[in-house]
Amino acid sequence: MTASLALSPMDRGTLARLFLGLFSLGLFSACNKTPETSTTPTTTAGTAPASALMEADLAQTIKAQSDFYVFKTAADVPANLTWENGANLPEFADPAAKKGGTFSYFIPDFPRTLRTIGPDATGGIRPYLLDYVEPYFVHPHPNVPGAAYPGLVTHWATSIENKSVHYRIDPKARWSDGRPVTTADVVFTFYFLRSPHLRAPWYNDFYSRNFRRLIIYDERTFALVHPENKPDLAARFGAFSPYPRHAFPDFGPDWLDRFQWRALPKTGAYQIFDKDIEKGRAITLTRVQDWWAADKRFFRGRFNPDRYRLEVLRDPDKAIEAFARGDLDIMPLSTPKHWYETLTAAHPEVAAGRILRYTFANRVPQPDWGLWINCAKPLVSNLNVRLGIHHATNFDLVCSQYFRGDAVRQQTRSDGYGWRMHPTIGPRPFDPEKARAYFAQAGFTQQGADGILTNAAGQRLAFTITTGRQEYRDMLPILKQEAVKAGLEFNLEILDRTTGFKKTQEKNHEIALQALSRSVELYTRYWETHHGSNAYLDAYTKEGKPTALATGSDANPNPKQVHVQTNNVTATFLPELDRLIEAYDRAESLSEIKQLAEKIEELIYQEGAWVNGWKIPFYRGAYWRYVKWPEGFNPMQSRNMEEFFVHWIDLDEKKSVAESRRSGRTYQASLQVFDQFKEPSTLVPSP
Repeated sequence: MTASLALSPMDRGTLARLFLGLFSLGLFSACNKTPETSTTPTTTAGTAPASALMEADLAQTIKAQSDFYVFKTAADVPANLTWENGANLPEFADPAAKKGGTFSYFIPDFPRTLRTIGPDATGGIRPYLLDYVEPYFVHPHPNVPGAAYPGLVTHWATSIENKSVHYRIDPKARWSDGRPVTTADVVFTFYFLRSPHLRAPWYNDFYSRNFRRLIIYDERTFALVHPENKPDLAARFGAFSPYPRHAFPDFGPDWLDRFQWRALPKTGAYQIFDKDIEKGRAITLTRVQDWWAADKRFFRGRFNPDRYRLEVLRDPDKAIEAFARGDLDIMPLSTPKHWYETLTAAHPEVAAGRILRYTFANRVPQPDWGLWINCAKPLVSNLNVRLGIHHATNFDLVCSQYFRGDAVRQQTRSDGYGWRMHPTIGPRPFDPEKARAYFAQAGFTQQGADGILTNAAGQRLAFTITTGRQEYRDMLPILKQEAVKAGLEFNLEILDRTTGFKKTQEKNHEIALQALSRSVELYTRYWETHHGSNAYLDAYTKEGKPTALATGSDANPNPKQVHVQTNNVTATFLPELDRLIEAYDRAESLSEIKQLAEKIEELIYQEGAWVNGWKIPFYRGAYWRYVKWPEGFNPMQSRNMEEFFVHWIDLDEKKSVAESRRSGRTYQASLQVFDQFKEPSTLVPSP
């Protein structure tokens, strides 16, 4: 099968010069441009004049990195490729889902920015701007592990021999301002993600380290060449969304402030208008009229509400109250208090059948809940102190008492992937005597009248646990009261979600209670959370030799050297661990990946910077009965009820429910249990 857009043969150098010329003039991505309509957000930069500075830097980058940015012709597309399109895979949405209505939900705090990348860009609003709603080039299939379906492309082809994947962009793909998606956007995206102006180290590293070459064949055909083969090459590295080149004319060193509240064109089903940004109160998304992918397989039946209103409700209890009043349409019930006490089967609206509760067993990599210890801070830089904290932290009691038996301890940070990353490693048990023994080795041998240990200098063995999760404020006192038995004091700092996340990203915490949402992949990623170069700016010399900042000693590194805005929130820096992580990232076979993962997990365990928290192999919640779902409720690898946007509003039934509330008419009450995806050894709890 050949490329669908044929160009007449020409000299490759001539084509590259032509492409660069069109690119610098801002013409390439405007090919076949459709007129902009009144639905374009007023803050969109699509009509802004191109910045000569950005275009010059882009052209210079392409020229300087000619080994990465390669331009060929359509005739150069290999003829022996086997193209895939996911046509043999099952759909997971309901094509008969109804469009329309305004869907109401909540976010725990107002975002600090509309950017989806850079500082402060990973807050609670980002899933609705990117992760849940923007098509990737290729998507992992949520019901068929290892398989993929097309997003922005119609076909892709993997070449194991050449460590590459070829992609064909869907000719229907459009930005929300009407412009077509082309390979000019792909070129800009890599320039953007690899740029030092971005101020996002993880993206700089990931899109430099895992991509060896970008080959452009024509405006719809491109290939990505990787340093190594992977068992899931396309699904792992094709699962990202491009950025619109024409919307970044003023991208440069000071781009962050200018783009703080700029709503950019989207390829997904929703966009934001200025009038729908209510600072501090709410943000509303509007479905794109005549969205290009509305009838595309794997997208039909999804993204159904016309408007998606997200109201700021910082207090989880207030959010439950708003839901029960009918102000919100759905509600997660992730905490035992809300499931067992607040919104129970006896609640009037639940008993009347107007609100339906559910439990859904999923199969996903588990969020790595636990205590993240900042090794760059005094005292906890001492390994004996960290190991003592492990034995002084009673997460087993949290699982049995706070979660009422619904949760179990995490074995490793990689629970929930395709295999156990280590066959024997597990959580250290709660053992106050063993904790005191470790604390004594660190010099904490004297106990005060309040039961807290001190050292010879009079320092108290006291640390602050910081979290941005208000819903766990009733759980933390359990850890606090149990730690006293080991002579340890936990002070509790409960912030709003954005502030809490920002504090840990900037490494201003001592201990953080948090979790990172895990990508649904065959195997986990370690670099971002454990590589030393993601912990300290000067972890390695220019010659690649480690500096003297390694953790596991009593040294307190200079705080100015800490690398902020990264996910290595434990400030872990072990050169041997870095070596293993780099080998792991280069590994091509699943067996080699497994072997290296075991060694990595051993070092992470020995370093003791993460205290194993809990995991729950299901999620549950409630919704008003006019909210509808496909058969089976949700895909197997959904991490929450919204993630795949397969729900819709039955407007006729919504009127009926409103009338029933006025008249007192009731429906049959029921608890819905969806256990078709439960693991054989996992029991979904009874009500």
